[in-house]
Amino acid sequence: MNDAIYEHIVARKSSPLDLVKKIAIILLLVLIFIITFFILHTFAFLVMLILGFLTHVFIFSKINKEYEYTLLNHDMDVDVIYSRQKRKRILSFDYQKAEIIAPRNSPRLRSFNIEKTYDFSSGDPTEKAFAIIMNLDQKRTCIIIEPDQGMINHMRPWMGSKFFLD
Repeated sequence: MNDAIYEHIVARKSSPLDLVKKIAIILLLVLIFIITFFILHTFAFLVMLILGFLTHVFIFSKINKEYEYTLLNHDMDVDVIYSRQKRKRILSFDYQKAEIIAPRNSPRLRSFNIEKTYDFSSGDPTEKAFAIIMNLDQKRTCIIIEPDQGMINHMRPWMGSKFFLD
């Protein structure tokens, strides 16, 4: 077997909106605590303990994300890792079937009519992200990734003239 495998992890940067969400959720929990304290008195602490636990498990643990790209020959799997604890497969596709792979700001991408976009990049505008344009689920889809040089070197032979670095 001459399979080539490559893995790369990209951490999603926290946006100012994430901090606003955390503060709003905490303020909402404090408001709920004050209201339940006047209604339930001693049970307010139990209600807040349960709500705090549920908030941590279902909301705060999903804010910190990392994306892992796994390449096996010309197949790509994209996983999301929440708070470095829980992994979930998001997307699997054959990038050899892509129409074009080019930098996100490339003028070559202007002629494509995109119906759906997946952004699996760090969210940092200074990093060089690439767009993969292909048909997924009968829709023209743009998949944004942030490959390193090793990943580019792995993908380039499979794509030929449909891979651009400009």
